[in-house]
Amino acid sequence: MSAFRSILLLAALILVGTSQAWPHGFAGKRFFPATLAVDDPFISDELSLEMNHIREPDQVSNEFSVAYSKRITPDFGFEFSEAYQHLEPNQGGSKNGFDNLDVGMKYQFFLSAVHETILSVGFDAELGGTGSGNVADSFSTLSPGFFFGKGFGDLPESMKFLRPFAITGMIGPNIPTRSSNVTTTIDPVTGDISQDSERNPTTLSWGLTFQYNLQYLQSYVEDVGLKAPFNRMIPIVELPLTTCLNLGCNGQTTGTVNPGIIWFGKYVQLGAEAQIPINQRTGNHVGVLLQLHFFIDDLFPQSIGRPIFR
Repeated sequence: MSAFRSILLLAALILVGTSQAWPHGFAGKRFFPATLAVDDPFISDELSLEMNHIREPDQVSNEFSVAYSKRITPDFGFEFSEAYQHLEPNQGGSKNGFDNLDVGMKYQFFLSAVHETILSVGFDAELGGTGSGNVADSFSTLSPGFFFGKGFGDLPESMKFLRPFAITGMIGPNIPTRSSNVTTTIDPVTGDISQDSERNPTTLSWGLTFQYNLQYLQSYVEDVGLKAPFNRMIPIVELPLTTCLNLGCNGQTTGTVNPGIIWFGKYVQLGAEAQIPINQRTGNHVGVLLQLHFFIDDLFPQSIGRPIFR
């Protein structure tokens, strides 16, 4: 996830054997929110603003992002995203600039209302050289992925208080188009030439979210007397993780545990999460991730909020 993301184009849904389209993140009675750190499995029209602050081992990272999603058909869409970064390295001065442009697509091939299940596949490409040279990579990275969401509303009556639970997740490799970068430096005094090589390994992104929807509890399980704003909250824990696959760092994993809260209305969603590093390779300090998210499909259902081709 990054900071200034611009234009995300996604697409919609298939329902067990039919082609019925649902609005953002619904599978039957189940509402899946737009998660902050792990890419969600559904396709919708939405606009998202995020702020990410965390101290990494070698720098303090601040990212500000904007993302726009647009359905092209009820089950297919494209994605475009951009980010602005302010980095404060442990050594040297601060760095500012736009990250590389992300271009992608997602196809939702399965939706079950009865079992509250969504399955989709996607492809993302970070286009090297499109961002600022001091913060963005000069090479591209290709990332195919598989995404899923499952609600537990089909559990028996004896387990009814587990029905508001849901999980979502994703998995997919990140494949750089260049295996290493070589930097040439010339000493201005002696004229000596030195070269530094930096490896670009292939990594595996994988993540899970665990959600408990309090509106689902109130509406479909039992009215426990929650009032606004608590009756539209979703306590959530996200696990965005990355594992190195080659070039000497095989098996090394970085990531965070993100406990937080999402509040959703008809037109907007607010989210806040802590970011707790899982190990020293990720960092030693807790970060914060904030989200302001607009449901374009509900705001403009007869114009820019519906699929281009139905």
